[in-house]
Parts: sequence; structure tokens; C-alpha cells
Amino acid sequence: MTSPLFPVFADLRGRAVLVVGGGGVAQRKVAALLEAGATVRVGAPDLTLALERLADEGRIEHLAGRFESVWLDEAWLVIAATDDEAVNRAVAAAAQARRIWVNVVDDAEASSVQIPARVERGPLQIAISSGGGAPMLARYLREQLEISLDASLAALARLLSRERERIRTRHPRIGERRRFFERLLAGPVPRLLRQGRHLAAEREFSIALAEDADSPRGSVALVGAGPGDPGLLTLRALRVLNEADVILHDRLVSNEVLQLARRDAERIEVGKQAGNHHATQQQIHALMLEHARAGKRVVRLKGGDPFVFGRGGEELEVLRAHGIEYEVVPGITAALACAAYAGIPLTHRDHAQSVRLVTAHCKDSLDTLDWASLALERQTLAVYMGVAGLDALGERLIAHGRAATTPFALVENGSRDRQRVVTGPLSELAERARVHAVQSPALLIVGEVAALADKLHWFGDAPLGAVASDIAQAA
Repeated sequence: MTSPLFPVFADLRGRAVLVVGGGGVAQRKVAALLEAGATVRVGAPDLTLALERLADEGRIEHLAGRFESVWLDEAWLVIAATDDEAVNRAVAAAAQARRIWVNVVDDAEASSVQIPARVERGPLQIAISSGGGAPMLARYLREQLEISLDASLAALARLLSRERERIRTRHPRIGERRRFFERLLAGPVPRLLRQGRHLAAEREFSIALAEDADSPRGSVALVGAGPGDPGLLTLRALRVLNEADVILHDRLVSNEVLQLARRDAERIEVGKQAGNHHATQQQIHALMLEHARAGKRVVRLKGGDPFVFGRGGEELEVLRAHGIEYEVVPGITAALACAAYAGIPLTHRDHAQSVRLVTAHCKDSLDTLDWASLALERQTLAVYMGVAGLDALGERLIAHGRAATTPFALVENGSRDRQRVVTGPLSELAERARVHAVQSPALLIVGEVAALADKLHWFGDAPLGAVASDIAQAA
């Protein structure tokens, strides 16, 4: 069944609106009406302190006492917001007798007009109504839209309003205008406004307005997918995923994250294989350029953060060299996420005053590290991609002065349902990893803070701390 309500946006600027009631509900209604430019009169025996201040400042008129029909004189709209149902019904009856639109708060039957839940982005407004029957549902949907709609839509709406006549002059036929808007909204203007680059957005708008051909320009967004838990995606990442035409994703990006992307987007896995990273990176560059040049909105989706061991800088250099528009959406990097989900503070006043992020995915990378510096006390090491070299990692740290008893924690599949945490002293790092068959992806945390995982863990099972001899003895 369709709603019997006809949606209308009313221009209340300079028009009289009567609010009957002086409590908290009335106060919220008055605030919205003043924002809309209405001339507000509030009828009630008493007012909240905020309403009293508005009356003292001359921003509203206070009609003191109980409701009288004379209050309705010259009113365009009436809102009954008292806590007395009989008074509210009397206001509604008197207003409808004069053919004045009336809203009775939380009483759809007595109302001739409903006040919708609203989402505002400057001049752009979205109104949501359940016909007064399910206001909490309308409120819930408003909250969802508040999350999903970018604040830059306000600037976009202002730009399009300001340029309306130019658009109509350039494209007088409705079909032409529709195609122009499709190109414009899929192009760089919305992205530039999100980045706060208003002058650049206006230049791009003028270029788009002058174009005759339907030739959308592509772009690339480097997006951090975080460690795997889709709840850790940023709002911006979610929005970009829902705008993507093509998604180039790493092998370790979780299916749960990919499920949040636009359904009809083309998904291409570009995971690197051991021993062939360089060739695969060149292929990624080629794919980004190919699809962007075809006018597609490309998302390069990376586990963690694009700029933390993600080669994001190299990819931006390629895009810039070829004149492709780009943006970067940060993600929660593995060190932050895995530590948090394992209950390990990376810094702690009693244990660590600094954090080092290190990558150790091959022998060559191990040889380039400053081991004397990494072995210093009172710091935390977060080692990425180090599962294959745990023997060498532990031995070199101890050889350069780190105590053999220094705690470690290996966080496998951090933030995901399959998360496991293995803990122990640095001297037993490799042995404990073998006993528990730790696999990539796993992050290694070395430092006194790692011991806190045993008592501060909150996600998944308790840390695994037993070595093979302990297991045999327990058996």
C-alpha cells in the first residue's frame, strides 16, 4: 500500500509558525524552524531556559498561558508539542477548522502534516517519513544516510545551484542535461570537492561544461582495506568502494570487505607471488592505467594501509607520470589492528616509549635492517611479513643485545574470525611458531608490551603460550 502523504518542502522564510508547548520537544522544533527562517511564536505557560533566552533575545515571541484559538491568527503552520493529549487535540481541531496545516508530535491521527526525519548537506535535503506510524524506523534510516552521504555534497549542491543557468543554456534539452550530469557526477568534480580543492573543482566543472563528447575521465583511488574486519573500514573507503567500476585487490583482502563493494564492479585479484613481486607490480601499474584511461573509476584495494609497506607511493608516482587523477584513502594498518585485537598496547608508560614498523619478507630485507637500533630496550617492534624468517629475526635481535626473555606475540589473521595469538619469550620465537603452525598473514610484536596479551586479550581465544615440551608434559 502506498503512503497517502504527499511530500512537500515548505518555504517558511518570514512566515509565522506557532509552536504550542514550552518543553524539550518544543525546543527542538523551534530550533529547526528558526534555522528554516520562520517567524516563530511559542505558546505555553512556561518555557525551558533555552527558549526563555530566545524570547529575551527577540528571536521568538512568547505567548504566555494556556492555548487560545487567537494564537492561530496569521499562522501558516502549527506544531502541537505539549505533554497533554487533550491540549494537543484541541490545537489540532482549531487549526484544521481554519485550514491551517498542523503537526501533533507523536500523534499521526490528529496531524494533517508530518515532520520528516531529515538529512541535510547544505541546500541538499533528504526527508524520510513513515507516515507517522514508525518514527524510529525513519530515524534509523536517517542515521544510516548520515553515515553514507559525504559532507562535500553540500559544496556540490551549491556549485550546481550557482551554475544552473549556465548548464541550461549549454544543454537546453533535458536529454543532453541528463547525460551531462551523468558525466559530471562520475568525473573528478565530486572528488575534488571531497579533497577541499574548490577552485580545481570549478575549473573541472567548466571543462566538463565545454565538452561535447561523452568522454568520462577515469581516476584511481588507493584504498586501505584494513586488516580484514569490515567494521574497521573508514566511511570514505566504503563510499569509494560503492562508486568503483573496477577493483584491483590484494590476495589478502577479506571476502567480507569485498562484499561491501558495488555489486556490479569488476573485481581483479592482483596478489603478489613469492619471488615475482616486481613483475606483478608492473602488471598492477598497467591495469590501473588501462582501466583509468578507459574512463573507469578504479579502486586499488590494499590490505592494511596503502602507505605502510603497500607500495602506494610507487603507484602514485606512476599515476602522476601518466596524468591520471588519484586520491588516497588511508586504512588501519596491521600493527594497529592486530595489536588492538590482541589486547597489546603498542606504547605503555612502563614498558615502551616508541614503536618501530619493520618489514622482513625476505633475506635481503633482513640484511638491510639496523639490528643494533632494533635491539634497544623500551621500544616495541611490529614486524610485517616476517613469518618465513622468524629463526633469523630472533637470533639477530638477541645477538645485538635484546634480552632472550623479551616477550613476543605472533598475531595470525588479526581481527578476523580465525585470529590466533601465540606468545612467549624471544628465545623460543621460532619454536613456538612451528609448534602452533603459524601461517601468513601474521604480525610479530616484540617488546615488553607483548606480555600484556595474556591478561588484556578480549577478541577470540586466549593466547597460545605453550611449547612442544609443555604440551607433552601436560599430556
